[in-house]
Amino acid sequence: MSSVSHSPLDSSVLVLNKMFMAVHVISVRRAFCLLCKELAEVVALEEGTFNSYDFTSWLEVSAYRSKNFREEDDDWVRTTDSEIQAPRVIRLLDYDRVPKQTVKFNRRNIFARDHNQCQYCGKKFSTSELSLDHIIPRSQGGGTSWENIVCACVKCNVRKGGRTPKQANMTLIRKPEKPKRSPMLNMKLSQNKYRSWSSFLDNAYWSVELK
Repeated sequence: MSSVSHSPLDSSVLVLNKMFMAVHVISVRRAFCLLCKELAEVVALEEGTFNSYDFTSWLEVSAYRSKNFREEDDDWVRTTDSEIQAPRVIRLLDYDRVPKQTVKFNRRNIFARDHNQCQYCGKKFSTSELSLDHIIPRSQGGGTSWENIVCACVKCNVRKGGRTPKQANMTLIRKPEKPKRSPMLNMKLSQNKYRSWSSFLDNAYWSVELK
């Protein structure tokens, strides 16, 4: 797999509403725009406590951290004369809407739910090498839903054809279900640098889409 350079500005930031409920995920680039316009503040986890900073204060905190301690998972954005630490969480100061209650049904979320793994042979593939398969074919009345769509590699898809798994003598490695929250979010939470997000996520309501 070829390595791709990653800009800290493209890292993800969890967005909270004014009541500290998670409502969105945006890029660091977008987060800085909101901070500069004084529409949001940084919420940072420090020694087990969450502290809030406006943009000016965050610049001062970043300058201190840059000189005194830097953690491996931190992202830093270089300016002409300094470095700014990329925030992981921001809070919108005047936004009080609550999160949506449904997970968007799309290709990206299906690939993420199934971990880019063919649900018949169990092997992992890149997204470009996977297709979406109707477990019960549409020609046999199968619908397009979370419970009837799975990832399948080309070989397994061709083998199955327009048949059900039982008709093709094939077995699913797991039963497909509608996720309780964004599968893409689960992938983010598996990364250590986003560990502070978990404090704001509630399985009962979290379903916001990654952008």
